[in-house]
Amino acid sequence: MRRAALHNLGCKVNSYETEAMQQLLEAAGYEIVPFSEQADVYIINTCSVTNVADRKSRQMLHRAKKQNPQAVVVAAGCYVQAAAKELQADLSVDVIIGNNKKKDLVQILDAYFAEHRPEQQMDAEPEYVIDIGDTHEYEELSISRIADHTRAFIKVQDGCNQFCSYCIIPYTRGRVRSRAPEDVEREVRTLVAGGYQEVVLTGIHLSSYGVDFEEGKKENLLGLIRRLHGIEGLQRIRLGSLEPRIITREFASELASMEKICPHFHLSLQSGCDETLKRMNRHYTVQEYAQRCEILREVFDNPAITTDVIVGFPGETEAEFAATKAFLEQIHFYEMHIFKYSRRAGTRAAGMPDQVPESVKGTRSDILLEAERRMSEAYRRSFLGRRKSVLLEEKIVLDGKEYMVGHTKEYVKAVVPYRENLKNVMVEGVMGRMLTDEILELELS
Repeated sequence: MRRAALHNLGCKVNSYETEAMQQLLEAAGYEIVPFSEQADVYIINTCSVTNVADRKSRQMLHRAKKQNPQAVVVAAGCYVQAAAKELQADLSVDVIIGNNKKKDLVQILDAYFAEHRPEQQMDAEPEYVIDIGDTHEYEELSISRIADHTRAFIKVQDGCNQFCSYCIIPYTRGRVRSRAPEDVEREVRTLVAGGYQEVVLTGIHLSSYGVDFEEGKKENLLGLIRRLHGIEGLQRIRLGSLEPRIITREFASELASMEKICPHFHLSLQSGCDETLKRMNRHYTVQEYAQRCEILREVFDNPAITTDVIVGFPGETEAEFAATKAFLEQIHFYEMHIFKYSRRAGTRAAGMPDQVPESVKGTRSDILLEAERRMSEAYRRSFLGRRKSVLLEEKIVLDGKEYMVGHTKEYVKAVVPYRENLKNVMVEGVMGRMLTDEILELELS
């Protein structure tokens, strides 16, 4: 029996695909071992969203070969799409597999072992990288379980048609491709039968789900959600990152009518300044973004609204940064993911004038991180003493007392004092059990 180890870099979509590849290997008879152990095959699902991600991908590939020079090292995913020629010349890499080819992992390994003796150092195989921009095929990967015993991340869409000026993803993931709704439903039913009560719908550009379907087979994200909402035993449906333009009153009202929907919305922003948004090639204004947030707050009771913000984008002046900071304070997010702009070769922004010094990016990032800390604590405190349902995830001890830890529908982390009658909802240390109508104590650190 061959031993395989996998390592994932990057987003939730990558995590899903890594889990799917692991299950393919297990079904083929491989023994899965931790990445730190000796293995016959190392699979690194790479990321290429920034130059830092590229470097981390190379580091993990080299680490794998150093751990076992005789092992087959497989580079898969986005960095392969961005740098296939470099990887073909990298002596630490034996096989390269681009996006839309991960489903063929087992057959690719079978062919490699049939053709190559382990002691030979061969060039990486180039034929497993396609022109991702030309494909209209959704890669059929699926999972029957995940490592997290409480919620399951489900990939329903791939690719992006937006071409933001800072982003390489349309070039590494290709155009929008959507998964057939019946396949999504089948997978969710399997997971629910296995005890999962919450699913999180993810994609490279989730809001575009269904735009590529043929006439007569049209489906959109809202239709997919309705379909999943009818699955008996499923308690929660959470959405991944959304474009703000998808939030209309009709969309929000439809979601609010479905009790399983989590009022937790990650609306990508990137900047709170219109001029910066134009240079980023984002297709909305700050006023339009604010209107979408107002709709959510009118339709839902205290929804969690989170976002991403890039600081130090080329040309960002002190005035533009100040406008962004003021806008963030105006919206008052639950959480913000703050990123310092990273110059990415192959994108339009990499060649823009007025690149911002790293020291300035660092200062601006620190300012927004402090604002995020204040906003997040204020939002979480708004739930203190309220009755909410909690999806229990683990048992912990704090100051000598036992608590159950989980998340509300808004993804606010809460602790519930442990007591004897909680045994009725405990399975395997309370993993994946729903506790309703609890008065919350929040983890505010």
